Amino acid sequence: MTKITLQIDGMQCGMCESHVNDAVRNAFPVKKVTSSHSKGQTIILAEREIDQTKLKEAVDAMGYRVVSVKSEPYEKKGFSLFGK
Repeated sequence: MTKITLQIDGMQCGMCESHVNDAVRNAFPVKKVTSSHSKGQTIILAEREIDQTKLKEAVDAMGYRVVSVKSEPYEKKGFSLFGK
């Protein structure tokens, strides 16, 4: 799994968050996407890497501006009986 964090300029409200989330969901196979206009941030969980240029294009097409993209491996945190 990959966690992709976007810093986005232009989100002002909950509808903006929804527009960005829908744009990402419609363009890419993602497990989860959440946005916060107050943080200016969108977090995406996906099985594999997403092309950053295409990701920026999808968000920019909605009228927002991607300022930065950070990608990192993601492991679900949780309780394990095996201590790992």
